[in-house]
Amino acid sequence: MSRAPIVSETDVLSRVTIRLLLDHERPRFDLLIEEKHYLHTAVLTGESLRYVAELEGQWVALLAFSAASLHLKAREQWLRWSPRQRARRLPLVVNNSRFLVLLERARFPNLASRTLGLCLRRLSADWLARWDHPVWVVESFVDESQYRGTCYRACGFEALGLTKGFARSSRDFYLAHGQPKQLFLRELRPDARKLLRQARWSQEMLAHETAVAGPCPFRAPSLERLLDRFAAMPDARRGHGLRYRQRFVLACAAVSTLMGACGYRAFENTCKKLTQRQLRALGCPRDEADQKYYPPSDTTFQRVLKKVDASAFAAHIGAWLLEQEVGALRQLAVDGKVLRGSGRHDGKPLQLLSAVTHHLRLTLDQVAITEKSNEIPALKPLLKKLNLPPGVLITADAMHCQQESARFITQELGGDYLFGLKGNQSGILDKAQRLLAQQAFSP
Repeated sequence: MSRAPIVSETDVLSRVTIRLLLDHERPRFDLLIEEKHYLHTAVLTGESLRYVAELEGQWVALLAFSAASLHLKAREQWLRWSPRQRARRLPLVVNNSRFLVLLERARFPNLASRTLGLCLRRLSADWLARWDHPVWVVESFVDESQYRGTCYRACGFEALGLTKGFARSSRDFYLAHGQPKQLFLRELRPDARKLLRQARWSQEMLAHETAVAGPCPFRAPSLERLLDRFAAMPDARRGHGLRYRQRFVLACAAVSTLMGACGYRAFENTCKKLTQRQLRALGCPRDEADQKYYPPSDTTFQRVLKKVDASAFAAHIGAWLLEQEVGALRQLAVDGKVLRGSGRHDGKPLQLLSAVTHHLRLTLDQVAITEKSNEIPALKPLLKKLNLPPGVLITADAMHCQQESARFITQELGGDYLFGLKGNQSGILDKAQRLLAQQAFSP
């Protein structure tokens, strides 16, 4: 009597294949997840893909990927991206929200890592074909009271620590469920973390960035201080029936601009993303009907901003921004930009010279460059407006590499400068090269 041949795990794993779930197979997939997965639900959030691992036609594992979590402290520290980058690039991160092995784990201990590895190899290409953008980072949560997460570690995931054990119950609230999970993250391309926090993308990469504003990077106490500053500005509106105070509308416009909005309609849409607590901190009146807070309309923004003193408005915002970044005045970048969509009576666009902080890239103040002039004469009035402390470092491009600009920064402001130097200033360039070669260049 002949015995059946013993099949090794290596032979089994070599014959495992992975494919996308077909539409008519969805009921069977959901039923297995609801019956055998510890979460007992097959509901996914946002963009998603479902996979089936097969061995000669038999289902051996199920996987599902969906939208990433909106906010994870450990993930944001791992990626080191800004809140605005997170809002625009979060679709490039996905969550391995379901993973179910249907065969006995004891018999095939490496089946999970083999299946996950096969899936990760094709995930980005499949996502691009289905949702028109790739995937660069995958996250997953493991309940370590039931699983050890060995297959994730075997596939190159990093364990970043336990979550706090809270679940989102509504837009503004989280409830404790008492089941903290281990967070795992992995890059699908070697430079994914660098790209996700990169300040500027190429035109090809910008096609994958979501054109949204936000989220609001400021907490309620900071918004209340902004409101106090705008309270000192006089309101030019007259008459009864004014629903919103001017200071509230100005604060909403300032915060929306910092979140990336441009235009009255964009202000309204961006303010709709603010939480009830943030709207209350900005001075929003409570609606008498349902006792909730609602942002101003685009027409309200238009009426208020057309009558406000623009220079006073900018000064209040600049002073408030200084409070948000401790040590912001230690290093400032001065740069000129052309205001898109603007135009003087001669048809030429308006040019502005701005002072921007290095760390958070906050614009503290700006001045308009006069007609038939350039950035060089505008440097002095811009820096004088900021009331800079001694020791500040001013950085600028080669246009500002002028003796008078350097003298003003060092002698009148008591600061230092770091200017670019190009070959079109041959005399200064030759002298600088000689001094550097002699190691006698004064610091």
